[in-house]
Amino acid sequence: MTPTTAAAVTTHLNAILRCYTREAGVPVSPGLLTFKVGDAAVTAQVLHASPTGLHLFADVLVDGEAPAPEELVRLLAVDADPAEVDDLAARTAESVRNVATFFAGPEAADQETGLGRFLEHEQALTVGHQHHPAPKSRDGLSGAELAEYSPELGGRFAVHWFEVDQELVSSDQVAGAPSLQGLDALQLMAALAGTTPAAGAALIPAHPWQAESLLHRPRVAELIREGRVRPLGPLGAQWHPTSSLRTVYHPDLPVMLKLSLGLRITNSRRESTSTELRRGLEINRLLDAAYNAGTATAHPGFSIVRDPAWVALDEGGETLTGLDVAVREVPADVDSYACLAGLVAPRLGGVSRLSALPAVQENPGAWVASYVDQVLVPMLGLYAETGIGLEAHQQNTLVRLDDSGRIIGGAYRDNQGYYLASSYLKGLLAVTGLSDSTLAVVEDAIVDDRLTYYLLHNQALAVVSALGVDGVADELDLLDVVRERLSDALPSLKSAGPDGDRLAQRWLTADRLPCKANMLTRLKGIDEVVAPLDNQSVYLEIPNPLRMGAAR
Repeated sequence: MTPTTAAAVTTHLNAILRCYTREAGVPVSPGLLTFKVGDAAVTAQVLHASPTGLHLFADVLVDGEAPAPEELVRLLAVDADPAEVDDLAARTAESVRNVATFFAGPEAADQETGLGRFLEHEQALTVGHQHHPAPKSRDGLSGAELAEYSPELGGRFAVHWFEVDQELVSSDQVAGAPSLQGLDALQLMAALAGTTPAAGAALIPAHPWQAESLLHRPRVAELIREGRVRPLGPLGAQWHPTSSLRTVYHPDLPVMLKLSLGLRITNSRRESTSTELRRGLEINRLLDAAYNAGTATAHPGFSIVRDPAWVALDEGGETLTGLDVAVREVPADVDSYACLAGLVAPRLGGVSRLSALPAVQENPGAWVASYVDQVLVPMLGLYAETGIGLEAHQQNTLVRLDDSGRIIGGAYRDNQGYYLASSYLKGLLAVTGLSDSTLAVVEDAIVDDRLTYYLLHNQALAVVSALGVDGVADELDLLDVVRERLSDALPSLKSAGPDGDRLAQRWLTADRLPCKANMLTRLKGIDEVVAPLDNQSVYLEIPNPLRMGAAR
């Protein structure tokens, strides 16, 4: 076994044990971890017992033998559907192979890309989700495709273009959006392709993998045979895939492109829905209507990255064909923004980029306090004021930094992850003048649960756990900081909206909090993009880390 493969195996064994101990309620403390699954005995040395769940294990054994990660998945999933177990085991083995490849690539040497800090952090997720058994499964991508399409390997490619009869195309844009540079959505597509479509036609881009897939989809293939859709192949700039794979970036262009991608990545195939495309514009228009005026005034350093336009082949209906694009603005001073997932990602043989920041090394507690004040609290304030809950996991959360790594702001990006607490729906519709909303309208209690996972467990506490694992600070001390800053924010949250401090109060006082169970969700075969909102993932209750700190 090569050193990079061994490191990938260790990474996955750790992720699987983190999932299982959390989801099965197995306590983890320093020393030897031991538990039984059926007749099998699982043991591991606990190198770091994390109050936030980012434990570090070594010498993982099953009945005294070192298991492959996919074998450990099979053992721990004994009660799940056999077909789902087989699938997850295969995806785990694939993820191990990919991470070994990524460890051997440019990131392993920590090379500078020369393309700016924004892209550097987008390419830094070598390990991926540290509480998922198959975080880097890429649905069978290998070889040249893996290298070309993976941000972890510095991939880049020209998007493929399709010329489509315009009556088959739907599109929309926010009038006057600066990133569109005075163009409508179809004109922007032509400018990016560097060519003029035929009269009565429009251009739509596709990820190269998606472009090949589309040729074999019955409806698109039929339209191609009829001459109403014409594949043009790769045109225009070489784009860089960002951490989501399907959103692509070019440092010299004012927009990014969020493309449909039918690959299954972690739990879902990443194809846009009609609702998702329209949701980006609804958020734009709400922000333009000063719907979040109180949050914007109280937190001027926090923003939402706009998605001001979209184009889709949908033949005028609600069902998309897989050929579509959402346009995302490139924020001004983009290289001051760093994806949180890239900041906290572990690096082979070294500490995370977060722990290496001079400002963090100088005073980690002050950095965490600033994070809560400038990134987490504005999201809570937006929810309190408007009822809009952001699905702000690590990958969708951007931290704005100065040259020393001090926080000067934050941002959220996505046109998919917006919840709306149902009690706020009437007020939102009064602003838009519409009869319904594209946001994911769901009961307030469900939004509270989702935000507890995404904003607290997955996002803010990832900062605490990264600094603890890296040995920069004691996690319990940092949890004290989080608790203190949240407590100080309660008056402003309470004044932001009805019962505005409810969620933060729950975080500070509850003994147990809801948390997403990633392994169980995967074993149930749930595609979280299309699943019903009230059954989107498997959730469970776990001990509240903030109470652990308070109990000292």
